[in-house]
Amino acid sequence: MWWGVAAALLANTLYSLGFVLEKRALTALPEVTIRRPARLLRLVLGSPLWIGGSVALAAGFAAQLVVYRTLPIAAAQGIFVSGLVLLVLLSARLLGEETSGRERYALGAILAALLMVVLSLRDGPGGGETVGRAAPYPLILLVCVPSLAAGVWLYGSAERRARHRHRLPTTGVEYGVAVGLLYGVSSLAIKGVSSHLTTSGWGSALLDLLRSPYPYLLLFTGAFGLVMSQAALQRCRASLIVPVCTTVTCVYTAVLGTLSFGEALPEDPLRLALRLAGTALALTVLMSMPRHDPQPAPSPQQPPMGAKELTPP
Repeated sequence: MWWGVAAALLANTLYSLGFVLEKRALTALPEVTIRRPARLLRLVLGSPLWIGGSVALAAGFAAQLVVYRTLPIAAAQGIFVSGLVLLVLLSARLLGEETSGRERYALGAILAALLMVVLSLRDGPGGGETVGRAAPYPLILLVCVPSLAAGVWLYGSAERRARHRHRLPTTGVEYGVAVGLLYGVSSLAIKGVSSHLTTSGWGSALLDLLRSPYPYLLLFTGAFGLVMSQAALQRCRASLIVPVCTTVTCVYTAVLGTLSFGEALPEDPLRLALRLAGTALALTVLMSMPRHDPQPAPSPQQPPMGAKELTPP
C-alpha cells in the first residue's frame, strides 16, 4: 500500500512540474493551433524546455501505473488531489501567474468536492478495499467512446467561440473540461493496462493487452490530448486550466472507474450522499467559474475606445 502512496505523490510532483515546464516553453513559441498539428509538433519538439516537461509527464505516467496496481481507484484519486496545491504554487513561482479571489474560492470548493467524493468511496488509504483488476470491454467502450466524442466536440466549440475577434479573453474552463474528459478516458485505460502487467508470462500478457481496447484508447487520448492540451496551455493560465482538467479527470475516474472495474459502491447512506453532493458541487463550481479574463485597463496615454479626443479651440 505504501508503495502506491509514494508512487502517487511522485506522480503528482512529476505531472505538476511537467505542465509548468511545458507552459513556460509554450509562452516563448509562436501561436499554435489544433488546426495545424504538424506545425505544432515541429515547434514543441524544437524546444528543449518543452521536451523536459514531456519527459516529466511520461515519468508521471509510469508512476501512475504503479499506483493503480496497488491502490483502489478512489484512494488514488484522493492522493492525486494534492497535486493541485503544488501546481498552483509552481505556477506562481515559475510562471508569475496570479489567481483572483473568486478563482481561489472556486479551487477551494473543488478540493472540497473531490474530498467528498473520495470520502464516499473509501474508509482509508486502501483500507480493506479490493483493487479492481478487470472490466468488461463493451462496458469500457460504452463509457469511453461517448466521453471522447464529447471532449473533442466541446474543445471544437470553445475554439470556434474563441476565434470571434471581439470576444473577451477566455480563462480556459471549457478547454480544461474538454481535455479533462480525454484524460479521464486515459486514466481508465492506464488502469486497464496496469491490470495486464504481470511478473510472469509476459508474452501472453502482451497478447491479451493487444486484444483489449486499452492500448488504442491510450493512443487516441495521447495524440489528441497532446495537441489539444498544448494549444490550450499556451492561451490560458496553467494555474486555472490544469486544476479544472484535474477535477474533471478525478471525478470521472473515481465515479465511472469504480463502476467499470467493479470496486465497491457505498451502501451507507452518508457515504452515498457524500458522493452525490461532491459530484454535484464540482460540476456546479465548474459551471460558475468565470469564462473570461477581465479586459486590461486602458492606458493613461490612450483614451478609452469610443471616447472623443478633446482639442483646444
